[in-house]
Amino acid sequence: MKKGLLIVVSGPSGVGKGTVLKEFKDDPELNLAYSVSMTTRARREGEIEGKNYFFVSREAFETAVAQGELLEYAEFVGNFYGTPLSYVEKLRQEGKNVLLEIEVQGCMQVAKKCPDALTIFITPPSMEELERRIRGRGTEAEEIIQQRLSKACREMEMIGQYKYVVCNDDPKLAADIISLIIKRHMQEAQ
Repeated sequence: MKKGLLIVVSGPSGVGKGTVLKEFKDDPELNLAYSVSMTTRARREGEIEGKNYFFVSREAFETAVAQGELLEYAEFVGNFYGTPLSYVEKLRQEGKNVLLEIEVQGCMQVAKKCPDALTIFITPPSMEELERRIRGRGTEAEEIIQQRLSKACREMEMIGQYKYVVCNDDPKLAADIISLIIKRHMQEAQ
């Protein structure tokens, strides 16, 4: 059995990564397994343990970091996020193409540890549109919104570190483009 691809999708908070990924993540041709991240942040309404995230205490997260159990991790707005290494490797060994939806800082860690990772950066059509999307969530205080926008500006400077850059002006079109990128790399891996 051929080892699966490691596909990393990132971009600024609020760019619509989840919306784009939802368009193709169940496509059987892509043989995708969605990696679930570990986080110390509080669960949002409607989020499910083990599906959206593995919600853990700060102490449990720090233990995982100390024991080298995370492929990548980052702190953002006072909370930690990370990808359990054993979970990802198990899926790849099963031949699944593992999809990581992570922050830019995490992608840079993955790229160093796994140079074969397929890295895709999703950009907003404009910073004004990104701000509209973040505010439209209605889930964060103004201070957090400002932190997210400031971080987004810094993240946009990192697009040259990615193998592919896709603009999310139209989620369906962005999803089609990413799907084609994945299929091309699957063919090359055969």
